[in-house]
Amino acid sequence: MSSFGGTSSVASGGGKRLEYGRTHVVRPKGAHKATIVWLHGLGDNGASWSQLLETLPLPNIKWICPTAPTRPVAVFGGFPSTAWFDVADLSEDAPDDVEGLDASAAHVANLLSTEPADIKLGVGGFSMGAATALYSATCYAHGKYGNGNPYPVNLSVSVGLSGWLPCARSLKNKIESSQEAAQKASSIPLLLCHGKADDVVLYKHGEKSADALKTTGFSNVVFKSYNRGRHRDSFNINMNVGNVRMTYIVKWREYLLVYAQVV
Repeated sequence: MSSFGGTSSVASGGGKRLEYGRTHVVRPKGAHKATIVWLHGLGDNGASWSQLLETLPLPNIKWICPTAPTRPVAVFGGFPSTAWFDVADLSEDAPDDVEGLDASAAHVANLLSTEPADIKLGVGGFSMGAATALYSATCYAHGKYGNGNPYPVNLSVSVGLSGWLPCARSLKNKIESSQEAAQKASSIPLLLCHGKADDVVLYKHGEKSADALKTTGFSNVVFKSYNRGRHRDSFNINMNVGNVRMTYIVKWREYLLVYAQVV
């Protein structure tokens, strides 16, 4: 596993410049067939997830685990925290920080842009990271960021654990705007996983997000629910890797292999 320092990044076409933290990379132990950018949750960092992903028996995947910028976060009363975008409420009903979402989606695209041409590319995440990953998938399908600038990366899969779908209210119009967008939406595999006992991002928000994707043309959506597992067991950055997080990883691994066909 390797890491490199933070970078200054800005969404394509404008917006304020943000300083992203250290990025951790888990190199494939076998033939390199896929690269997935994995995004942590609110208040976390890339190191915690890279340590877990390194233990998975997925030898053909390269994992890139960046760290979000530190910024004031409304849900914390303006207190600074690592966050991919500003959020007032952890659900798809919250006001959308399109500028922040665009900046982080552009950061993900930039990390993927230097990968070899024959490598399949994906983005996944947990909680707020899942929201950013799903937003990236909608940008890929639409062919544009929220600010209208072109989205430059061809994604093969997106995975969201315990998250929600930002900008759901405007998604239908975006996907129906062109035949190409509709085709991309129908073809990209999306996997959403959510625990029914989640007490931070409620289960209903994950379920509604999956429904919103399906009704706007994302026909290759798999939504997996789990009866056990609270959000905070994985959300708490002061804990070691919890059983809930490991359960999610083991469960979605098999679906990732089937639907993305990346290894």
